[in-house]
Amino acid sequence: MSSRTLTRRAALAAVVASCALVLAACGGSGVGGAHAAHGAAGTRGGTAPTAGTAHNAQDVAFAQAMIPHHQQALEMARLAPGRASSAQVKDLALRIEKAQDPEIRTMTGWLRSWGEQVPMTGMDHSGHPGMSGMMSDADMAELKKAQGKGFDTKFLSMMVKHHQAAVQMAGTEKAKGAYGPAKALADAVVSAQNAEIREMKKLLGTGGTSDSGDSGGMSGMSGMSGMS
Repeated sequence: MSSRTLTRRAALAAVVASCALVLAACGGSGVGGAHAAHGAAGTRGGTAPTAGTAHNAQDVAFAQAMIPHHQQALEMARLAPGRASSAQVKDLALRIEKAQDPEIRTMTGWLRSWGEQVPMTGMDHSGHPGMSGMMSDADMAELKKAQGKGFDTKFLSMMVKHHQAAVQMAGTEKAKGAYGPAKALADAVVSAQNAEIREMKKLLGTGGTSDSGDSGGMSGMSGMSGMS
């Protein structure tokens, strides 16, 4: 084979290799580039608000009202260990605290992320006049003075009213809210607090049939005798 033939073959091989490199490059910028662009677009689309991730005015109102409502329930529950005579009342109070304290933190986080005002914490409830189910400062003072079975009756009667109002607030959120997590929390409130209302009415001896509690606690005195 002549040297000229070898030279031509070498040149042809170089051209073939060069074409292969060009085709590979085109494939990378075409197919690969298109996938990369699609992936980027998909990522951007994934961050867009979807149903249930946006919030509305009802969601804000729900969190701003439920936070102080929960805070008062915690204040009441924290009185039980040193005042209640019934182990059932003490257990209920502990469960209320364990459930509602994390919910306060959750709702506070929502309001902060939305740039909305977080209700101030504190024991003075005069800043929430007319809020359904909220006990007055006088009511709270009476509860703090009570001891033993008197405390048990007053605590349960007041907490029934408190829970009933929370269930109503949560029902409004379920119907009119837009933010998925808030509606889910509202659903949990309705389920849990309705169950606790039935439990408290049973302890009061009302059989779970009455839809209102007597803050004076007289109607449930007979039912309290079975608690220990």
